Amino acid sequence: MSDCEWLRELHSVGRLRASFRPAAAIVPLRSFLRQRETLVEETTTRINRMHKALTEMNLKLDSVLTDINQTGLRIIRAILGEERNPERLAAHRDHRCHASQAEIVAALTGNYRAEQLFALKQNFAAYEFLLQQVAECDAEIEALLTSLAAQQPPPPTALPPTRSKARPQHGQPRFEIRSPLQQLSGGVDLSQIDAIGPHAALQLVAEIGTDMHRWQTEKHFTAWLALAPNNRVSGGRRLSSRTPSSANRAAAILRRCAMSLTRTALGAFYRRLATRTGKPKAITATARKLAVLVYRVLSGNLLYNDPAQLLTTNSIATANSSPYTNAPSC
Repeated sequence: MSDCEWLRELHSVGRLRASFRPAAAIVPLRSFLRQRETLVEETTTRINRMHKALTEMNLKLDSVLTDINQTGLRIIRAILGEERNPERLAAHRDHRCHASQAEIVAALTGNYRAEQLFALKQNFAAYEFLLQQVAECDAEIEALLTSLAAQQPPPPTALPPTRSKARPQHGQPRFEIRSPLQQLSGGVDLSQIDAIGPHAALQLVAEIGTDMHRWQTEKHFTAWLALAPNNRVSGGRRLSSRTPSSANRAAAILRRCAMSLTRTALGAFYRRLATRTGKPKAITATARKLAVLVYRVLSGNLLYNDPAQLLTTNSIATANSSPYTNAPSC
């Protein structure tokens, strides 16, 4: 019997487990977000190629600017507009730029070459075209997310305040995500979990859906993400517990979130493990802990609050209620 015949036989008697696929309503959202991620990666490639063309002309723009979005783009447009005077190019400096105008003038004194200017022009045009495509993709994602949220009942509780006041980083959507995503997720807000912002929460929902009953337990969920140890036992001895490699996109999102943890309880857990076992293993262990929190929150079994924040709040409340608060210092 050939393999295809044997697989058909197993499938006919129900002995094959189906691969995971989100609900039919979530699949288009997943496709849009994956397409957007590909476009953002291509914009990064074009930025690197623009930096390479500038470096070939001895224009060290990357040594004075950490981001090409504001000052860098204006300078490149001026260069493509046949402006060669370093003083006039440096006049496009944004007021928030840390480098002084004199430093930018020194970095823009180089040797302009026709072939590198041609490469710079083509990569800049491709970069602007990719930005336009990202904007079109954002419009489709916003419309689909709003439509999916409208099909769900309104959340029982109001949207909690955001945990971070930081502006969206480069490459992240600029439209409102938290409110429709909370309604789509059944009234829970994944962005309340440490290091999981609105964009990461949207990506996770698009990859894993909102129905956690697709996995029997949280251990099955972390095993599907390839974040659980793969214990190989022979003769009662554990030969290896190395985490298997996987191309799971949800696991990659959780790993990125684990690397961005700050001074929170989960951040302390990550730093403690990194000191003892190294950063790669600490990232995997912290990503698994984040996956368990995501599973419990989406299952409706957990209302997440940062333990470190609760401890600080309780300490302040205890100090304020102490009879010795207003006592003179000794």
